[in-house]
Amino acid sequence: MHGGKQYPFHGAGLGLRKALMREFTDQTGEHINFWEIAPENWINVGGYYGNQFRALTEKYPFICHGLSLSIGGPAPLDEAFLGRLKRFLEVHRIRYYSEHLSYCSDDGHLYDLLPIPFTEQAVRYVADRIRQVQNILEQRIAIENVSYYAAPGMEMQEIEFLNAVLQEADCDLLLDVNNLYVNSINHRYDTGSFLRQLPAERIRYIHIAGHYQEAQDLIVDTHGANVIEPVWQLLEESYQSFGVMPTLLERDFNFPPLTEILQEVDRIHILQSKFRGPARDHIQHG
Repeated sequence: MHGGKQYPFHGAGLGLRKALMREFTDQTGEHINFWEIAPENWINVGGYYGNQFRALTEKYPFICHGLSLSIGGPAPLDEAFLGRLKRFLEVHRIRYYSEHLSYCSDDGHLYDLLPIPFTEQAVRYVADRIRQVQNILEQRIAIENVSYYAAPGMEMQEIEFLNAVLQEADCDLLLDVNNLYVNSINHRYDTGSFLRQLPAERIRYIHIAGHYQEAQDLIVDTHGANVIEPVWQLLEESYQSFGVMPTLLERDFNFPPLTEILQEVDRIHILQSKFRGPARDHIQHG
């Protein structure tokens, strides 16, 4: 087990959604160590939600998980957006920023995350854009392994492509264990082998989520269901391999009662306690 790594936030987190904001924030203080948002949904928000959000960022650690940077897309990077993002991160003292290893725009914005071809050329292209983003934001960022349903022009395996990008860009990794499970079923590979090949020193935090089973051999990443047992097992294997690290539950729609969501967050706490021992079994607001 790896230990001693320092993180800018700790424990178990949850994605903050406007639709449930009042209910979540009034009742979750003892369960949630940090919150994650998509900055695109909050940068220009004022009024009630803007005030509530500011009150929360002054009280809790926040991180940002971007949706629209389109790190692998053909269009030039949106430097105007990156400037607004940098100011937003500073104003709200956001602890960390991550994005998807995918693209979502060309001449216009596409409302989906599309796979980058697993090629050497794509490695160089994407890594250069990640370095540009890190230079503009003046901080390291993490890139998330994404779910994908086709691999056009594939010249290398997913794990090879991911590792090559991380190395070439010198950036961090957001490990999504649900995406790993989804891809392992859809593309028939071994999750244990994938985990063993990841660079432990680059993993900064973990996502866990639910998905939709379309068919026996086809799973769709939705964030609209409870986490299933094999995905919880993958989280446990990740802690076993890399040590305890900050972990965030993603739930984007089809919300169950709040108590059910918090039970899943508490399960993260229980797993973390199992692997770090009783000495550190307490909630840290950082």
